[in-house]
Amino acid sequence: MAFKPLDDGVAVSPQITLNDVAEAARQGYRSIISNRPDGEEPGQLSADEIRAEATRHGLAFAHIPVVAGKAAAADAAAMARAMDTLPAPVLAFCRSGMRSTNLWALAKAETRAANSPLGTATAAGDGVADSAPELRATAPDSKFDVVIVGGGSAGIATAASILKRNAKVTIAIVDPAQDHYYQPGWTLVGAGVFKPEQTRRAEADVMPHGVTWLQVAATGFDPDRNRVELADGRTIAYQVLVAAPGLRLAWEKIAGLEDALGRGGVTSNYRYDLAPYTHRLVQQMKAGRALFSQPPMPIKCAGAPQKAMYLSCDLWRDAGVLPKIDVEFHNAGAVLFGVATYVPALMEYISAYGIDMRLESNLVAVDGQRRIATFVQTKDGATETVEREFDMLHVVPAQVSHDCVAKSPLAAASGFIDVDEATLRHKRYANVFGLGDGAGTSNAKTAAAVRQQAPVVAVNVLAALEGREPVADYDGYGSCPLTVERGKIVLAEFGYGGKLLPTFPAWLVNGTRPTRAAWFLKERMLPPLYWHAMLKGHELLASPHRIGRAA
Repeated sequence: MAFKPLDDGVAVSPQITLNDVAEAARQGYRSIISNRPDGEEPGQLSADEIRAEATRHGLAFAHIPVVAGKAAAADAAAMARAMDTLPAPVLAFCRSGMRSTNLWALAKAETRAANSPLGTATAAGDGVADSAPELRATAPDSKFDVVIVGGGSAGIATAASILKRNAKVTIAIVDPAQDHYYQPGWTLVGAGVFKPEQTRRAEADVMPHGVTWLQVAATGFDPDRNRVELADGRTIAYQVLVAAPGLRLAWEKIAGLEDALGRGGVTSNYRYDLAPYTHRLVQQMKAGRALFSQPPMPIKCAGAPQKAMYLSCDLWRDAGVLPKIDVEFHNAGAVLFGVATYVPALMEYISAYGIDMRLESNLVAVDGQRRIATFVQTKDGATETVEREFDMLHVVPAQVSHDCVAKSPLAAASGFIDVDEATLRHKRYANVFGLGDGAGTSNAKTAAAVRQQAPVVAVNVLAALEGREPVADYDGYGSCPLTVERGKIVLAEFGYGGKLLPTFPAWLVNGTRPTRAAWFLKERMLPPLYWHAMLKGHELLASPHRIGRAA
């Protein structure tokens, strides 16, 4: 277990084990504080068990249990007393480390023993977002060199890239999430290749060292005053803003879908908890009709809807049941894939799997009890409503900008962040940058795009802090590994305007044809590249292109 120091006398940790108590003693800690109520989850060690082990190793122990999100003034006072009286250094723990960090910050505010706990709470915790109102009201607005709204791949990678270049920049990341997901892996979860747990880590574990994590939602942007409004009533100020809020999956735009999801054959690889259900449905299905839908653009990973279909067909083919299954692909778009170069290889699989491809067919309603999906289909300029019975329905929802962005001065007419496609700087606010799925750019919304965007934004942010113009630009690169069968992928790599931007020579990976090399890249190489390089600021194959230099 890695203990995370907050100051010279206090460190925090997620739930510890009895072995961690011994490790804490070995590292020189003299006291342990438990901030977790007993019985929060099955198998959790009780405070008495931890106390006994601590005593065995000569450590003092205090139990200050706090229900998540309900810290009160009395809890802060108790934490302050414990920190003052227990032998230092002290290790505090809770389920994830968040409550302990929260209480540490409040205790410091209570005793005035430190300057601005809001500005020093680290990735182990969540600032004072969930603290008691009477304590929170005493905290002044904080100001940072850089405020990043969004702790997904775009926000984390950008922060890490900035700090790799200048560790003295003060950065706040605003995001309420407890977990961080490698979403490109959900396609493989749906095919039984990955376990869902392989795609999830605690948000605290990916937060770059040295940033202030405010674990609270952003509710508004005031770029004219260089401020971000938070859900707990605070505002924070910045010199430069990086807006990386992602997008919202608008399940409600398909009538009846929210009630139908997760049962009766209705699933989606676009949700962590549903991707395993996709795999169960595919394994169980021996005959009948399987429908796969794709909504109008923009969506994250435009190839994901058909990836789910190809991998399902591959499993059915291996099981010998594919001839008994009627597979339909309902795509709201007018083409199978937006870059024509890759379509011939995909069409070979459409034919081989016997897929009935229906373009300009948009899913508008789901009746889960009757197992009927309703589509609006367009043909020769005329539209008609068509109902299709199903045994399995894989749905991809419409995807929209978050309301706090769409209703803010940052938004373009689309509702997404209005940025220059090359520099990723806002078109009206020179100290605002946007990237990732929430940016109003025409590139494919993929993790590979973010991997290229983050270093560009990082160097441009540092230039903005120095009063200079952007120094790097982005060519629209995105990658979509189209999993056409288990073991083979069509690796689509392209930039703005559909320009092909292959990373590897054709003799190694021919992106226009299905290859095993591309599958190896997707299954074995990209996940560690994501966790250990991209989110850590290591810009492997992603060095920012300097404006004016040859590509």
